[in-house]
Amino acid sequence: MPPAHHGTPVAAFDFDGTLSRRDTFVPFLQHVCGAQRLYRALFRSGPALSRMAMGRADRDAVKDALLVRLLAGHPAEALAEAGTAYAEFLRGSDRLRPDTLARAEDHLRRGHRVVVVSASPAVYLEPLAARLGFDAALATRLEVDQGGRVTGRMLGGNCRGPEKVTRLDAWLDGDDPPVFAYGDSAGDRELLDRAHVGVRVRPRVPLPPLPDGDDHLV
Repeated sequence: MPPAHHGTPVAAFDFDGTLSRRDTFVPFLQHVCGAQRLYRALFRSGPALSRMAMGRADRDAVKDALLVRLLAGHPAEALAEAGTAYAEFLRGSDRLRPDTLARAEDHLRRGHRVVVVSASPAVYLEPLAARLGFDAALATRLEVDQGGRVTGRMLGGNCRGPEKVTRLDAWLDGDDPPVFAYGDSAGDRELLDRAHVGVRVRPRVPLPPLPDGDDHLV
């Protein structure tokens, strides 16, 4: 994806819980693998998921193990097709939040660059971002082996927490424009702190008005 134009304001949105109403990652795995296989994998991962919820397990390691269990050996081309189909489904469904989507469209009307920065897979966020007119999706990527099959490993790590800032700064490529950021969870804290304007998105709570101009942000 091309970097932002020099000095042009950037709006960075988390996805699950921010642009979407709820989690989209597990439903995508069900779309690809089927309900029975997904539930069996989640059952086997149950103890690790419980420890993760209590802060006693490495979130990235648990996610990596689940992805390996479900997606290792899956043809990358078929997964890309599933991701595109899932993106079309999300775009046409009621799973996107009208308020934050309208805010993203407001940024676009103002000439801002809009990016998604998310721990969810790039395989469906990249086509969805393109269909929504966004400039990029900085998301978790999956490793593909020389035979064109997914290994299940996360390439470059899980795009969560400090990694969100790393990905955004790499995309900016040395530019330092005004940054708006939107997120709803602890995994967005560093992204919100890095922004000139960080907005915590909450259910059924209206977003604060977008400032009329950007000069005060520079």
